[in-house]
Amino acid sequence: QVQLVESGGGSVQAGQSLRLSCAASGITYSRYCLGWFRQVEGKEREGVALVYSRTGSTLYGDSVKGRFTISQDNDKNTLYLHLTSLRPEDSGMYYCAASPALIAGPPCRLQRAHFAFWGQGTQVTVSS
Repeated sequence: QVQLVESGGGSVQAGQSLRLSCAASGITYSRYCLGWFRQVEGKEREGVALVYSRTGSTLYGDSVKGRFTISQDNDKNTLYLHLTSLRPEDSGMYYCAASPALIAGPPCRLQRAHFAFWGQGTQVTVSS
């Protein structure tokens, strides 16, 4: 059973940084995708970043490119999201997600529908 537990959220001022962590367990797929999404109440869940386990290749949402970095520590089974130059519009609940990689086409897609497993989320609040 796949379990994902996020931590590291908090309240910061605009321009500051945070590092989110996601402890993953139970992933037995040989090829899989790990991602971060965020959601503000009343809005759709937005893809932030993902990493493909086999190659380490990454993909970012347009609004976070150049500011956020996704990484994974395979020894610790932990996924990270380093958030820098934070803006008030980055506020929201941040979710960790996992899914087996696709067989055809791009192995991972930064779309909510692609991911099968989700954590409970960690809140990020950025004030101006």
